[in-house]
Amino acid sequence: MAVPVVTDLGEMYRLADTGAIVSLFSRLAIEKTLSQKLEDARTAVQLKIVKALKEYRNLYAVQHRLANRMIYPESLKFLMLYGLALCRSMALRGGFGDAPLDERCAAGHTMMVLPIKRLLKLLYPSLIRLDEYLLKVDLKSIERRLALTMENLDSRGLYIYDDGFRFILWFGKGVSPEIARNLLGADFAAELSKATLSEHDNEMSRGLMRVLEKFRNADRAYYQLCYLVRQGEQPREGFLLLTNLVEDQMGGSLSISKARTIPFSVGNKSILAFRVHREAGIVDLKADE
Repeated sequence: MAVPVVTDLGEMYRLADTGAIVSLFSRLAIEKTLSQKLEDARTAVQLKIVKALKEYRNLYAVQHRLANRMIYPESLKFLMLYGLALCRSMALRGGFGDAPLDERCAAGHTMMVLPIKRLLKLLYPSLIRLDEYLLKVDLKSIERRLALTMENLDSRGLYIYDDGFRFILWFGKGVSPEIARNLLGADFAAELSKATLSEHDNEMSRGLMRVLEKFRNADRAYYQLCYLVRQGEQPREGFLLLTNLVEDQMGGSLSISKARTIPFSVGNKSILAFRVHREAGIVDLKADE
C-alpha cells in the first residue's frame, strides 16, 4: 500500500536525497543480480531514473515549455551520473566473464553495507592532479577534482585516484624524471608494481606524504594503501585505473563526454532514449519510432 507523504509532488522532488536514492538503487540492483542477468539489473536502474525524471518533467512541462527536453531539480542534478557509475561498477559492469567472480561478489557485498557517503565516493572516486601542487604549503587548492575521463590524464602529469579504499598514484610516461626520482628514489626507473612508496629527504616527497595524510585523515575508518602505476603499464594500468574512468566509453556503452543517446528497453521494445548534458542541466528525451 502506498501512502502519500506530501501534498505537492514537486516539493518531494526538490527535497530528494540523491545519496539515499543511489544507495537504494545499488542494493536493489545487486540483489537482482542474484537471480537475473547483470544487464537486467543495469536496465532496471536506468529505467527507474528515466521514469522519475520524466514524471518531474510532466509536472512542469507547461511552465517551462521545453519541447522534447527533460528538466530536473537541483537536488537530482547528479543522479544520472551516479546511476551511470553504478552500472559501471565492479559489481554490475559487463557480463559474468568480464570480472573475476570473487572480486565481483566482494564488490557487491561491500556496496550493500557501505554508508551513503562512502558508497558515493566508491562509485565516483576523486581524481586529482598532484605534480603542480607538491611544493605548495597550502593544500586547499589541491582538492579540485577532475572528471573521471581519460581526457583529463596528461601524460606529463602525476595523478592520484582515491575511491576511499585505496590510492592509485598514476605516473604519466612524460612526467619529469626529477619528480619520479624525488618521489620514488632509486626505484623511479623500475617496474612500479615492485616499487614501494616511502618518504625521501626532499620537499616534493614530504609534500606527497602530506597530501596522502590529509586524504586519510578525512575518514579514519579506513586506511588507504597506495598503488603505483605508470602510463602504458598493462594490464596493471587498465585494471587499477582505466576501467574505473566511468565517464569514458566502456564496452558497448557510450561516454558522457560525447553526449550520445543511450537506448533503454522494456522487454524487447525500446521505449525511449536520453542524452546526458550534465553541465547544461538538461536531458533530451525522445520516443523511438
